[in-house]
Amino acid sequence: MSTDKAAKPGGGRVREMLTPRRIAALALCALALVFIFENTQRVKIRLIVPEVKMPLWLALLITFVVGGVCTLLWRWSGRRRARRATR
Repeated sequence: MSTDKAAKPGGGRVREMLTPRRIAALALCALALVFIFENTQRVKIRLIVPEVKMPLWLALLITFVVGGVCTLLWRWSGRRRARRATR
């Protein structure tokens, strides 16, 4: 009697990796990147005091990356706080 995991090398790893949450995250990232690269005109951006002129796609990409880093730091600090609470 053979199972699916025995029949295929690597078993069901791909199915385990592609959870609905990850698929949704990948779809949102793809949509964000499409939106970013569709907006290519140059714009003026005010950064507290200086005014910078740059392509809109670059400003959007920087904002996207900063948001991702903030999310990672938030999750990291939450896990760290949870570990300290269990000690």
